[in-house]
Amino acid sequence: MNPIIVTDSTSDIPEELIERLGIVVVPLKVMFGDTALLDGVDIKASEFYQRLVAADKLPTTSQPSPIEFTEAYQRVLEQHPGAPIVSIHISTGMSGTFQSATLGKSMLENEDADITLIDSRSASYGFGLMVVRAAEMAQSGASPQDIQAEVERLQSARSLYFLVDTLEYLQKGGRIGRAAAVLGTLLNIKPILSIDKEGVIYAVEKARGRKKALARVVELFKQELGSAGKVDVAIGHTVKPESADEILELLRQHFEVGDVVYSHIGSVVGTHVGPGCNAIYIWPSVK
Repeated sequence: MNPIIVTDSTSDIPEELIERLGIVVVPLKVMFGDTALLDGVDIKASEFYQRLVAADKLPTTSQPSPIEFTEAYQRVLEQHPGAPIVSIHISTGMSGTFQSATLGKSMLENEDADITLIDSRSASYGFGLMVVRAAEMAQSGASPQDIQAEVERLQSARSLYFLVDTLEYLQKGGRIGRAAAVLGTLLNIKPILSIDKEGVIYAVEKARGRKKALARVVELFKQELGSAGKVDVAIGHTVKPESADEILELLRQHFEVGDVVYSHIGSVVGTHVGPGCNAIYIWPSVK
């Protein structure tokens, strides 16, 4: 039987792709005070950003419990008896979700269940693109071993950068100090962030203003993928979908662009980057 692909809600995969490719999504939670909401289920991204801007305190987030993963795997096995599962999740450097999935697998009564767990070492559509590729391969009858090999290839092949419009949420979340946030805001500093090969967010450099930051990101992409030929592109956005159009037009001036996906950055990732964030992902086209 074809493998079933499982992921978590921080993959920020568009709903159309989730439905078309039969991807199973286990949601994380976002907490506004004492109210726990399932990411993408109880609260959609558009509603989340409205609440985030109005909130006095930064919401908190939490991973699914091992029991929730056990139940998710059990449902898949009941609906698709004998099918292998490939479960791909947000980086262990950012969340305990992968550990919960590992414990959830160990708690299954069905010891013969064929479940392959993969730490994506990325976040948002940085690993959503791996999940989508895995699901496309699964529909074509690829084995879990071939899918895992392709995910590992994409981990090395993809290039990604994040831009945040305000330093407020990085400061509230403890990622930078208050003084640095205030000074950066006054100077219109736009940090360029990325995720290293171990799955940890790091600051690449800083630029004065969004236009210069985007120009620098294009330079970085060209250094990394200049000889890649055709590239596929995904662009994450928060409250301004039109910002993705602007970025895509800029990329098309420098690259031969193949497939394009727009990803709405969800509530869990959005808690830490705030509104106004864009994430840009490029990888060599496989088509």
